[in-house]
Amino acid sequence: MTTPPARTAAPSPAAGPPGSSDPHDPVESVGPTGAGQPADGPARGRRLLHPDPMVRRLAGITLVNTVGSGLSLAVGVLFFTRVLGLSAAQLGFGLTAAGLCGVVASVPAGRAADRWGARPVLVVLIALNAVATAGYALVHSYPAFLALACVVSAVDRGAAAVRNALYAEVLPADRRVAGRAYLRVVTNVGMCLGTALGAVALQVDSRPAYLTAILVDAVSYLVVAVLFHRLAAPASVRTASSAGPAPAPTAGESGPAGGGPAGQAARRRNPALRDGPFLVVTVLNALLCLQFAMLEVGVPLWVVQHTEAPRITVAGTLIVNTLLVITLQVRATRGTEDPATAARVCGRAGLILAASCLVLALAHGLPAAVAAVVVLAGVALQAFGEVLSQAGGWALSYDLAGERDHGAYQGVYNAGSAASLMIGPAVVSTAVVGWGLFGWVALGVLLAAAGLAMGPAVRWARRQGRATGG
Repeated sequence: MTTPPARTAAPSPAAGPPGSSDPHDPVESVGPTGAGQPADGPARGRRLLHPDPMVRRLAGITLVNTVGSGLSLAVGVLFFTRVLGLSAAQLGFGLTAAGLCGVVASVPAGRAADRWGARPVLVVLIALNAVATAGYALVHSYPAFLALACVVSAVDRGAAAVRNALYAEVLPADRRVAGRAYLRVVTNVGMCLGTALGAVALQVDSRPAYLTAILVDAVSYLVVAVLFHRLAAPASVRTASSAGPAPAPTAGESGPAGGGPAGQAARRRNPALRDGPFLVVTVLNALLCLQFAMLEVGVPLWVVQHTEAPRITVAGTLIVNTLLVITLQVRATRGTEDPATAARVCGRAGLILAASCLVLALAHGLPAAVAAVVVLAGVALQAFGEVLSQAGGWALSYDLAGERDHGAYQGVYNAGSAASLMIGPAVVSTAVVGWGLFGWVALGVLLAAAGLAMGPAVRWARRQGRATGG
């Protein structure tokens, strides 16, 4: 069982004959831009359902996947402490160790996707996740919990990287970011539904209720694995991918495909780890991802320990964030197809996140009602920055990657995000909340600098691409 933040839980692909439309589909056709025209049905249905059949299939699996994730997120801590009998210190150390395993696993998982294909690798990883999650029901010792938690985290983070690479295989380049935005909306909906189901188990508060929730999560992984197994790229995407230009040979390679010994050795090495500009973008994105720890750890601690706002404000912040992300994420992707524009979007996101930090800091010392309003305003700004940073980051993670090495690039990029999610809570709880106003200002400066630095990093990548003939 994993407990990923709602904003980072990734979707899964879909059922039905791969790459073809259901005969009862409300979509008449999908043109080159992916904007199919609905043939009939109520206007509300047309607005909610994506016009692209592939994205709709991905959305269906996303819903199954994230309902299970939301369920595990709701019951996880109490299951580990009340059912397995772990202390807070044991749980904290175990989850930290598991997070480190997740960071390490992302890179080789991405390379495996390039070598054997994203879909088969993803099916294996998700099936392993199902077995490992069910294994929690059999754990009776701390070493067993620690080992299992590391396995679950490794396959979960590896699957996240491979899933992102799969999107490059099943979605055309000009629709990937918009498709991911739609899937992220579905992700938030699924997490909310799963959390609501988890609330039932929490209310019952018994070992059978918690075990049932864990096993339901495991079954959801099995369903997702089957649906991934049935997914294949549409013929148009496969044709475009196979017709794409071959990557330019690097120094020491012989021939256009790099067939010499030096070229073969170069291809065995991870190209993303040798791409300086991409590594810089990965680090900058990881810094922007500190906003998730800010929302999920920093804001609750700040509200309870340093403001007069009612404690229920904490729940209000999550509601405000979720609703705004659902409403705005798809719109935030518009125009991010160009790397320079995506970098500017990240820059704006950094500035908005910095403003959010300053607004949250101002809640200290205010009357209860005013402090609550200020905190909610700060979280609203955070949500605006979040949707922009995610849209720009997705675009850059694909645009700066070699078209034939998406697994390697997504593995490295996902490792950066996973590292941020691992260390973020400790950084925010100590250096930000612990330092008060100065801590919030420092975090705001860091987020603004990370966003604004995306522009120079992308220009560096473009110069390097022209220099190497890319």
